[in-house]
Amino acid sequence: MKILKYGVLGALCLSLTLVSCSKDEDTTIPENDQSETASTTREIPQEVIEAAQTLELNTNFIRYDEFYFPDGTSEERLFFEEDITMTETQLFELAEAAEIAKENRQYSTFNLVSQGRNISIIGYTGGSQALSNKERTALQWAVNNYNRLSGVSISFTLTFGTNYQNKDMVVYNNTVNNPGGAGGSAGFPSNGLPYKYVQIYGLSGYSTNVNEHVITHEIGHSVGFRHTDWFSRQSCGQNVNEGSGGVGAVHIAGTPTGYDPTSIMLACFSASADGEFNGNDITALRAMY
Repeated sequence: MKILKYGVLGALCLSLTLVSCSKDEDTTIPENDQSETASTTREIPQEVIEAAQTLELNTNFIRYDEFYFPDGTSEERLFFEEDITMTETQLFELAEAAEIAKENRQYSTFNLVSQGRNISIIGYTGGSQALSNKERTALQWAVNNYNRLSGVSISFTLTFGTNYQNKDMVVYNNTVNNPGGAGGSAGFPSNGLPYKYVQIYGLSGYSTNVNEHVITHEIGHSVGFRHTDWFSRQSCGQNVNEGSGGVGAVHIAGTPTGYDPTSIMLACFSASADGEFNGNDITALRAMY
């Protein structure tokens, strides 16, 4: 299986490509591969490194880079592990929560969305970062993946448009700022809210199912999921630990601790991904929410 990589990272950017097929059959794509995009060379402060260590994030993969909003404006943010993005303030808040958290809740972060919350989510339809018709369908399917599950307290209300400021989450196409890549990016919850900005890019040549897969995966980060193979990134054909469990990668009871080849939260995806949760993903959601 060839490994396809996602484009440039966001706030835990989706440089995570889910791989679920044999090596000679498919292409595996990291959710956010920014190999072709120049990143900011700003030095990483020691307090940022220490906060990342508290969250058990891999400190070998931290950078400052431009994060683009749906309206085309941007600001500098931190990028981790190719598919997670956040501001310094969000990083420090997560690290503080991890220090005091005691409850072990696939893998999640310590910060989750408030139980029972209905999450307002909008598919962006304006300007150069609008979702295509295929991507809008894929977003609807991704929302359906979550809403159809019984025994899960959070739910989503989906609309389409450009008034995203008052929404909990906005999904938009950021291909214009991620040339040459394919995937997505998102971040982790804070203050009981999901991470607001979910980007996808470079997916026009892939099926609606693959688009659904990437969006479902990125929404997963936004509600608290870590990568299922955080300990190896095996789905990307790698042997790299994103950060050991116990602080920011909390094992969820009832799910495997080893490699789960069909999880939607694998770090990389294949071109034949069907966009659906497997049984362990569903078990994890029910345990978290």
